[in-house]
Amino acid sequence: MRKILLFTCLALSSAIFAQLPRDLLKTTTKDYTFEDYDGSIYMKGSYKESSVIHEKSGTFDAKLKYNIHSDALEYSSGSKLYEVVKSPTIHARIDGDYFYYCEFQSQRGVDRRGYYVLVELTDKYRIYKRFTLKIKEPRESIAVGAPSEPGAVRMKTTYYLEESGVIMELPMSKKDMLAAFNDKESELKEYLKKEKIRLRKEEDLIRFVARYNALKSDGVNTSRSLLSNRDRN
Repeated sequence: MRKILLFTCLALSSAIFAQLPRDLLKTTTKDYTFEDYDGSIYMKGSYKESSVIHEKSGTFDAKLKYNIHSDALEYSSGSKLYEVVKSPTIHARIDGDYFYYCEFQSQRGVDRRGYYVLVELTDKYRIYKRFTLKIKEPRESIAVGAPSEPGAVRMKTTYYLEESGVIMELPMSKKDMLAAFNDKESELKEYLKKEKIRLRKEEDLIRFVARYNALKSDGVNTSRSLLSNRDRN
């Protein structure tokens, strides 16, 4: 079984759950931007039984749903709508997915903060996935009497490899993945073929990164970064 952040698992198994305190929430308003589009701006349409873990004050039960467009964990109480305060010390579990608000940077130093779902945890690296929206704008028909084409929103999942707060997007095509990790290209190409790895399958993606880590950690220098195909001094 893959390791999922020990702190969170212990908190969820041992805590006495309490109602979500208001100081972990901020008021928000309903997003009508894509109401007439096909699809949904939410990861799941309905509120799900969830747990919110605040590292300082404990674990709380709530019903949440993730708004992909606003990158927010939404909570409803009566007629009021809230979102969980975005903080690296506040995490949430929704239907088995562990959401962390992370302040990552790209390899070029560009800010990449937001909610990430933890997929794999090791002593050296983590794999996260992040949800965004693919938006197709509505189009008016130029033909007389022809129906207009409605807009649509679709959820897109992107995977990231993270080391020490720096992330790199993991490509989904074999060609691009081998180019990203070209220092071990021949070994990884053979591994992809032998193990019939499908990178769009989450479990296979995890196995591929684990294999690359094993190739980099050759027993001589186990501190080599996975985010660079050059040895760091």
